[in-house]
Amino acid sequence: MAKKVSNKEHYYVNPKEFRASLRVFYDSDIMTDDLAENIKKIAYGLSYNSSFINYSYRDDMIGDALIKMYSALSRKKYNFDKRTTKNGKTAPCNPFSYFTTIAFNAFVNRIKKEKRHHEAEKQYRERVYEEVMRDSGNGNVVYVKPGAEEEDFFNEGS
Repeated sequence: MAKKVSNKEHYYVNPKEFRASLRVFYDSDIMTDDLAENIKKIAYGLSYNSSFINYSYRDDMIGDALIKMYSALSRKKYNFDKRTTKNGKTAPCNPFSYFTTIAFNAFVNRIKKEKRHHEAEKQYRERVYEEVMRDSGNGNVVYVKPGAEEEDFFNEGS
């Protein structure tokens, strides 16, 4: 009988195994299945965070994160020698944290990009709709932009 796997287990990355597979890649330039799977788990697991789960373009965010993390892998950006200090103790940096930060930043950048795109599309739509409503074809104005009457009223008295 197959064991049921929870979401937490499905996206869990063992830090020691991840560090070991990352070390193997840095030493041999051979991407193991474990390393690729761990990178994938980081991106998909982060997408279930409450900050990101409700976006319609979540798959795009995951794709961006995967690209950025694989790019950091291929350039060997993670520094094994870097150390952090907590409570007076030094410890090696956590590669899971490093790659999660890359994925998080990729998610945030995708959200910013989509918001800019949505805003540009909204402005274009408003401009086109306003032009269409003003040019009804028979010379009568169908649409008056809200607030335009007040502006005309105040400008006429000057």
